[in-house]
Amino acid sequence: MSEREKDSKGGGRGAAGKGEKGGRRTFFRRRRLCKFCVEKIDYINYKDVKMLSPFIPERGKIQPRRISGVCATHQRALQIAIKRARQLALVPYVTD
Repeated sequence: MSEREKDSKGGGRGAAGKGEKGGRRTFFRRRRLCKFCVEKIDYINYKDVKMLSPFIPERGKIQPRRISGVCATHQRALQIAIKRARQLALVPYVTD
């Protein structure tokens, strides 16, 4: 068996499993559940600053989905709610 065939079948040096010594262990990352789906919130109210604040860090940016763990439909609704709250000066655009 040539080197190329070994690599294609997964039996090479880079395919170290959990039990092998010196190999990297695979880290199991638990998938985040959407906060709004779990609590069955359909409408994200822009006036509820306490609910919006975890999704806006100190800099004032809107957190992306991969960090916040919100599903795509709720991320879009969250984005609109944050932008509306900014227009009414409930949430700051940026901090100094």
